[in-house]
Amino acid sequence: MSHYLITGAASGIGAAIKTVLERQGDRVTTLDLKDADICIDLGDPDLRDAALAREAEHGARYDGIVTCAGVASHFPDPTKITEINFFGSIAVIEALRHNLNPRARILMMSSNSAPQSRNDALVDAMLQGDRDATSELASASSGHEAYASSKLAVAKWVRRAAPALAAEGITINAIAPGYIETNMTLSVAQSETYGQAIKDFVASIPIGRPGQPDDIAHLTRF
Repeated sequence: MSHYLITGAASGIGAAIKTVLERQGDRVTTLDLKDADICIDLGDPDLRDAALAREAEHGARYDGIVTCAGVASHFPDPTKITEINFFGSIAVIEALRHNLNPRARILMMSSNSAPQSRNDALVDAMLQGDRDATSELASASSGHEAYASSKLAVAKWVRRAAPALAAEGITINAIAPGYIETNMTLSVAQSETYGQAIKDFVASIPIGRPGQPDDIAHLTRF
């Protein structure tokens, strides 16, 4: 039996991954804003970092971390989109890195929206850990730009982190889901700003249906 930590496991893709892993006999610890084993607001840097430090000191060992917690383009505060999707996810991995067992696996959620980012300065600010610049640039961006940039920053961070982690016997990868039908994405589809674009995108999917959380859960298990 392996032990995994999943962020954002209270709903959507994270919940589906939790179910799949538990069905195969693994132990799962969940981290989310509420309804989780570890309740942390990943959008509040001070409270988040203090809570993660306490969790690291607690000494729980993990065979893997999956970062699913995130918010979408329709979230009202673009700065919070970058804080939760990028900085929050990175903070979890960095805080608990030394709690990982040998040959552990880390999996992060990027997005097929990542290549749509056109704000190189915003992506670079996140990768440099410059929260002030990130906040300034994100606040001047649309929700979609902040979302796409946060997911592009995740993908780039994974590539940069991979060599050092590999030297420790730990692999890190990212999945870039397309449109996955969850409560969060349904809210985007129903929004005035992004609703029609989502409908057009779903209509263009060759398989003829939107993705489902289980699609990503089984890929994650692999």
